[in-house]
Amino acid sequence: MTDPSARPASAPDPLVTPFVPQPPAGDRERMTGVSSAVEPTDAALVRRVLDGEVESFAVLVSRYRDRYGRFAVHMLGNREDAEEALQDTFVRAYRSLATCDDPARFGSWLFRILVNRCRTAGGRRQRRDRTFVRDETALMAAATDHEADRSAWREEIDRALAQLDVDQREAFLMRHVEGLSYEEMSAATGAGVSALKMRVSRACDRLRGMLQEVYLG
Repeated sequence: MTDPSARPASAPDPLVTPFVPQPPAGDRERMTGVSSAVEPTDAALVRRVLDGEVESFAVLVSRYRDRYGRFAVHMLGNREDAEEALQDTFVRAYRSLATCDDPARFGSWLFRILVNRCRTAGGRRQRRDRTFVRDETALMAAATDHEADRSAWREEIDRALAQLDVDQREAFLMRHVEGLSYEEMSAATGAGVSALKMRVSRACDRLRGMLQEVYLG
């Protein structure tokens, strides 16, 4: 995907544009006569940004920051690298917003940028051992009786995930942690559905094998 560095000509750069305080929602409604009860769509917000309303990009950021930040942490293994990748993603998205061909699918377009930034960050820096995962049911359900056992098991899962090839870990996290469909994964990565299914299958096989060795001794 082309990731041009030039920002929309009609929109100021959010990195250098001072924040303009906005009146409270109730005051805005009284002044404009327009209710703020209905959230604007992504497409509407993109159009506003391109028309020069830089504040609307902050709404898009708040809409996607938490979910995409979680994915970045899963991929990169620590919050500092994830925050850097996420900030880079939003800056690049803003500056190349005019190239978003389908504003209604801004979220998918943004996610593709994030995936590329995570890949770049992963290739540039040595990955740490720890990767945070919130849903291990796709690996194998480990019923343990004590908190210490559960903590030890999670650490083994983290180590096993860190040993996966990058493309396998990426596919596994997209499918079993983020809950994306294979079609959404394909749009984000540029890989075919069949290839992604193979990556997920191989990731599960490798994880199962590594974890069984630990569990069975």
